[in-house]
Amino acid sequence: MAHEQSIQKFYRTAQARDFARNFSFRVHTIMDRGTEIVSQDDLVYITTANIPGRTITALPMPYMGLDFQLPGAAKYENSSAWPVTFRADGSNIIRSLFERWTFLTFDDQTSTGTYRLYQDSIIRLTQLDQDLNPLPERYKLIGVFPTSVGSLGYEVTGNGDPINLEVSFAYQYWVKE
Repeated sequence: MAHEQSIQKFYRTAQARDFARNFSFRVHTIMDRGTEIVSQDDLVYITTANIPGRTITALPMPYMGLDFQLPGAAKYENSSAWPVTFRADGSNIIRSLFERWTFLTFDDQTSTGTYRLYQDSIIRLTQLDQDLNPLPERYKLIGVFPTSVGSLGYEVTGNGDPINLEVSFAYQYWVKE
């Protein structure tokens, strides 16, 4: 049975569903052990992030010369270093928040830290429609902690461009809410 593929059908479908746009996304919440780490004022400084992918591992099962594929465990994309880019604020408030969190995780001065995973350490991600309203489903990264707080590059001969701050998080898995 042939499937109808035409310019008219494409246009009708595009009108009904629209397209996801690269700006139609927000990091909605960043929490450590149930406490909001960054405020909504801080979150407006985020310039880039992504909704991470998920892959089911295929396990080969040889039988009579053929490799049949069996579903295996799930792997979560960038789960050891999920990147977020912030514009650095003029007072370095955002960088200080994440620096503090990393020192709570591991403090070089005392060689101690909170090495545990916390179910309520989360990041919520929201996709937006064409009018910038949140879509009903949200993604929640579970068991997050910062793995790196990037350097800030200054330049005496610069022209005043904003500076970006790269922060990476580890997470265990994500769910849709």
